[in-house]
Amino acid sequence: MKSFLPLLAMACSLAMPINAQQAVSSGTGAELRILDKVSGQSSNYELASGASLQVGQLTVALRACRYPEGAPANDAFAYLDVSETETAVSVFTGWMVASSPALNAMEHSRYDVWVLRCKTS
Repeated sequence: MKSFLPLLAMACSLAMPINAQQAVSSGTGAELRILDKVSGQSSNYELASGASLQVGQLTVALRACRYPEGAPANDAFAYLDVSETETAVSVFTGWMVASSPALNAMEHSRYDVWVLRCKTS
């Protein structure tokens, strides 16, 4: 009986319809949270699309921020380029999802970066 439950759960998940394409809107920028793991200090920053900022030893560039159409506070996802400021070595490049930061997390020994939400005009 116990081995039947995982099979039932998998069958139910496969039977649910999947919305592969959801209508999205582009934000004018994003709100990010950056944690310095050494000092324990976290700060929020607003960044316009196409702009970059330097925080400690990192340079964070926001290429785009998108959100479900009509709901800018829900499930934002942003395309970020993060690099070491002094060496220009890339630390992270890709989409980061606000509701699931671990889905595509930045791996850095000192800093964590999260997307909080998109900004609209």
